[in-house]
Amino acid sequence: MPLEIGAVDCDVITLRLWRPPRSPMKKPPMILSLGDLLRLKRWNTPTIYNGWEQITRHDPAAAAFNVEEVRDFMPQMGPMVGYAVTLVIEPSNAVHKRQGVRQWSRYRSYLGSIAGPKIVVVQDLDKPRVIGSFWGEVNANNHRALGCVGTITDGAIRDLDEMNNAGFKALARRLCVGHAHAAPARWGCGVEVYGRAVEPGQLIHADKHGFLAVPFGEEKRLLEAASFMDANECNTMIAAARGAAGLPTEEILAHMDKAARAFSAAARKQFRRDGEW
Repeated sequence: MPLEIGAVDCDVITLRLWRPPRSPMKKPPMILSLGDLLRLKRWNTPTIYNGWEQITRHDPAAAAFNVEEVRDFMPQMGPMVGYAVTLVIEPSNAVHKRQGVRQWSRYRSYLGSIAGPKIVVVQDLDKPRVIGSFWGEVNANNHRALGCVGTITDGAIRDLDEMNNAGFKALARRLCVGHAHAAPARWGCGVEVYGRAVEPGQLIHADKHGFLAVPFGEEKRLLEAASFMDANECNTMIAAARGAAGLPTEEILAHMDKAARAFSAAARKQFRRDGEW
């Protein structure tokens, strides 16, 4: 059975047994069709945020997005969309490797028990230090085979070219050379990465700008809202700016003010909120 570091008192380490959860999800997510997920993948994460802020019951200035900087090491892959599966690692601590193959087998069984597409959200307990990477060529290929499309880790990755070849996208803090004692410590639990708490089963949209962990219950209208707000921008604010060539400044400003009013009116009619402009 895997061991978890419970507390550290001077030079004495107390260990307690940890059991994988019977159910990896605190509440079931609103499962979207594969077609809807692929349509969400067509837009960048800021566009998805613009739709989400119109439908959320949360504060759009405080919820769902990463508050610390994260780096996309595969921006050429575009956005990734999937449901969170969660993992905690501590590469500096060899205690997590004591269960050996059985530990890895239990963890892979957890991954295989959940429908995809999945994004592996990894909390590295060594942060802010970087001791070793859980991710490399082998884990990228293994996770891809189990329906995972990528990872968000607040630790490091390595074998960057090989991970690219596997088609496994990664948002991480940095690159590193070794794996140290990287092994699954616990999984299917709540984690915190880049200042954002993430629960298993949350819908995640991520790209080079960062990520959005959609709160439970707000998945269903996300595609409609993002599509509407993207069209709203194109039909009002962007149209006014792109039609400004050759016009005097006063007329350009008047057109922008008119477009802003039209943008807000359309958002209010659809969502009963004003929107960004």
